[in-house]
Amino acid sequence: MSVSIQIKKVAKSYGDVEVLKDLSLDIKPGELFTLLGPSGCGKTTLLRMVIGFNSIDKGVIEVDDQVINDIPVNKRKMGMVFQNYAVFPHMTVKENIAFGLKVHKMDKEEMERRIDEILRVVRIEEHKDKRPDQLSGGQQQRVALARALVIHPKVLLMDEPLSNLDAKLRIEMRNAIRNIQENIGITTLYVTHDQEEALAISDRIAVLNDGVIQQIGEPKEIYSRPQNLFVAQFIGTSNVLKGKIKKSTEKCFIHYLGDDYKEEMSNLISKVKDGQDVLLAIRPQDFTLTEGEEGISGIIENTVFLGLNTHYFVKVTSGEIVEVIQEDDAVLLKEGTAVKLKVNPEKINIFDAITEETLIKAGE
Repeated sequence: MSVSIQIKKVAKSYGDVEVLKDLSLDIKPGELFTLLGPSGCGKTTLLRMVIGFNSIDKGVIEVDDQVINDIPVNKRKMGMVFQNYAVFPHMTVKENIAFGLKVHKMDKEEMERRIDEILRVVRIEEHKDKRPDQLSGGQQQRVALARALVIHPKVLLMDEPLSNLDAKLRIEMRNAIRNIQENIGITTLYVTHDQEEALAISDRIAVLNDGVIQQIGEPKEIYSRPQNLFVAQFIGTSNVLKGKIKKSTEKCFIHYLGDDYKEEMSNLISKVKDGQDVLLAIRPQDFTLTEGEEGISGIIENTVFLGLNTHYFVKVTSGEIVEVIQEDDAVLLKEGTAVKLKVNPEKINIFDAITEETLIKAGE
C-alpha cells in the first residue's frame, strides 16, 4: 500500500549557508513528486534528508504520520536510485539486484521469485547474467532501478537518474520510469534540474530556488501560470517585456513600454493600480507574427528554420530581442523585415515589477 510523506518546516545549514529554509511539502500516496530547480537550490539535500543520509537541523519528516527523523537509514524501508547508477562492477545484473535481499537475509526461493519478477518489470531479463561493463547506460540505470524496487520499499527516491544519458535515451528511460512507477504504485520523490523531464514525468512539481519553494502544482499549471518571474523563466522559455497598467472605470489594459500597442485584460487581481509598472512574460509560441496588423512593432534580426517550426528573433521598439516561434509557413520572413507581434491576452503572465509575483487571478 502506498504511503504519504509530510515534510514540515525542515531547515538545513552548512556553516553560515542556509540550504533549506523552513520548507514544507505534503506528498500524496502513490504520487510521483518532483523537486525541480537549479544546481545548489537544495533539492538533493532534501532528498538525502528523507532517506537519512543528511541530518535535519530543524523540523520533522513523517511517512504515514510516523516521524522518521531519528530512524536509521537501513530501517526506513526506502529505495534510492543515484545519478551515477552505483551498480557493483564485479557483480552480474542478477547479483546486483540480489544484494539488498541478501542484506535482509531473505530465503533463496523468495529471493529468486522477486528477482525474476523485477527483471520482467524493468525489461532486462535477457541481461541477468551480464556484468555492468557489458550494458548500455540505459540498461545500467534499469539495473539500479530494479535493485531499488526489489526490496519492496515504502518510498522510491531518485536523484538526477537520467542526467548521464544521451538525449534519446533520456526520453526512453523517463517513459520507462513513469510506466514502472505507475504500475507499481510506489510513492516517489524525484530530483531533477531538467524542466522538460519534470513536466513529462511528474504528477506534481515543487520548484525550488535558494532553499525556498517557489511554487507547487501540476505540470500544466506551473507551465501555464507561474506564480513568480523566477518560475516563468526557469520553466521553459519566456520573453520578458516591460509594461504598465492602465485602468478605467470598468476596464483594465496592459500597455507595452516603447509602443502604442495595448491589450485589454480581464484576469488581473483587483488590487492592481493605474500606472503600476509590470513585467510581461510571454512564451515564444504565444506570439502571432504579422506584417501589417496592430501589435508590438519590431524588426526581424535573425531567422532560424527548424523544420516543423521557425524561430524568429525580433528587436522590438523598446530595444529587447524577442524570440517568436511560428509553425512552418510557405514563405519565411527574412532578416530586416518589419513586423507586428500580437499575443492572446489569456496567454500573458503579468508580474509586479518590484515583487515579481503574479498579478493574475488564481485559477485563471
